Amino acid sequence: MWVDPRIETVTGMLPGSNCGACGFAGCAAFADRVVAGRAQPAGCTQVSGDAVQEIAAFLGVAAGEANRRVARLLCGGGRSAARARAEYRGLATCAAAAAVATGGKSCPWGCLGLADCVLACDYDAIVMNDDALPVVLLERCTACGDCVEVCPKDLFVLMPVAEKLIVQCVNPIEGDRAEAMCSAACTACGKCVVDAAPGLISLASGLAVIDYEMNPFAAPEAAARCPTGAIAWVEGRQFAARTVPAQMEVA
Repeated sequence: MWVDPRIETVTGMLPGSNCGACGFAGCAAFADRVVAGRAQPAGCTQVSGDAVQEIAAFLGVAAGEANRRVARLLCGGGRSAARARAEYRGLATCAAAAAVATGGKSCPWGCLGLADCVLACDYDAIVMNDDALPVVLLERCTACGDCVEVCPKDLFVLMPVAEKLIVQCVNPIEGDRAEAMCSAACTACGKCVVDAAPGLISLASGLAVIDYEMNPFAAPEAAARCPTGAIAWVEGRQFAARTVPAQMEVA
């Protein structure tokens, strides 16, 4: 079967990390789509702008625009916000803790803070901060999805960097009961719904839900009156990286 030789050439111009951030199963698969005109060179966010232009020039196509994705955590309830209801003693992994009475946190849906995501990340793009929350280092994140797969609470999602309005909670309980579990919980108070552009945010199953198709109309004001900080406007890193290796710059 004939294979377009340009696929091999374009594959060689890509980083070879097979990170999956482009949405395809590795660099060769991405190159195949680009050569076929079903993806744009800028879809690879792991190469420089010059490399993107080089690929575009080689194929005689437009470079396109990058829509870079990164991992985001749907929980803002670190150990200072979500109190412990039981002391977990066992294998120090989130997976093991989750298997024992959901891990011992007052919020059974929250991040357990035992760093399975840190160990799973091959790009050293996640560190734990002093509040036992994972901090994604955007400059290193490739959106490979390993953290999504390893989190036993399903708290990681891959989101475009351009989507800055985030609901940092998945607790379906409403009102004071939710806040009693975690001071950073979404209480479904509805203030964000009122403050956001019409139709951008709704309430469902005790949580604020963002319609990301309307995200161009999102603004920081939508999160300004959230009483718990569960609705956040994120510029750059999602949480303060107070505990990071010395060689890394803290934004």
